[in-house]
Amino acid sequence: MTKQEQEILKKENSIQKQEVLKQEKQDSKETKEQKELKMEKLTIQDLPGVGAATAEKLGLAGYKDLMSIAVSTIGELVEAAGVSEAVARKMINAARDCMKMGFETGTDVMKKRGLVFKISTGSKSFDELMGGGFETSAITECFGEFGSGKTQIGHLLAVNIMKSDPTATVVYIDTENTFRPERIIQMANGAALDPDDALNRIMVARAYNSDHQMLLAEKIESLIAEQGKNVRLVVVDSLTSHFRAEFIGRGTLAERQQKLNRHMHALAKIASSYNICVYVTNQVMAKPDQFFGDPTASIGGHIVAHASTFRIYLRKGKKGSRVAKLIDAPNLADGETCFEVQEQGLRDVA
Repeated sequence: MTKQEQEILKKENSIQKQEVLKQEKQDSKETKEQKELKMEKLTIQDLPGVGAATAEKLGLAGYKDLMSIAVSTIGELVEAAGVSEAVARKMINAARDCMKMGFETGTDVMKKRGLVFKISTGSKSFDELMGGGFETSAITECFGEFGSGKTQIGHLLAVNIMKSDPTATVVYIDTENTFRPERIIQMANGAALDPDDALNRIMVARAYNSDHQMLLAEKIESLIAEQGKNVRLVVVDSLTSHFRAEFIGRGTLAERQQKLNRHMHALAKIASSYNICVYVTNQVMAKPDQFFGDPTASIGGHIVAHASTFRIYLRKGKKGSRVAKLIDAPNLADGETCFEVQEQGLRDVA
């Protein structure tokens, strides 16, 4: 065989090898796609250690899909289904694998951020302070003294999300009997919405104690999964009222904070899992031993502060105006703005 023939044969073998590698890569890709398609069709009963009886117990406890399992803790599943910790751990890991809850690139995170919706306040300066409005997939806490506008903002956000999304439903957990349908009607008229339709799309529940409040928050998932409600906003007004009344003195502080922590994590899970804006109002207390600066501090301490994505301090301003100060945000600079609460909503101070 001549040298030229050897080179031709070598070139042909190289081409054949490239074609084989290309085919193997394509087969591997098809197998991966088939696996992903198969994983998308999995249900709770396909998880390891879950039979019909366990699936029924999980369903009664509110675990209807893989996402609800994936974001749960081992203790929660042990209590709900009566399984061992080892089985609960396997269930959670399998559900997380199916939901691809591992590492992802910053590009993927940016794409998810594109799904975030911002609810306008009606005040241009307030919207600018919040980077365009109140974000979904986040908890926004507003704290301030009585009459600072916390509840008014809750009513306004309810109307504005319904104006932006004709299919939106609002969940309003009322702990202080401050929800007023009359205000919704006034604001709906200002937003050119049908007041009756607006009221029909707000699910209001009065919470009578902290346990009831936490239970109502847990029932939001059933409104979405079972009743098919397109919940876009959850308002908790106020977050700490019952906790503050039921747990009195330093001796009960640890228990109160643990319970409040569970409640905040439940709200955070709802916000991130269903792309919902969670708006909570918070009470304040005075620090008489503080001689410099503003002696006003929010209730709930570091637990509420860390769990909240955005924190806004509201206070009364001059001539009936209100001042909103953004004191914590992951992507926005601190700042403050003035606005007025009017019959039909919020307006910038002239």
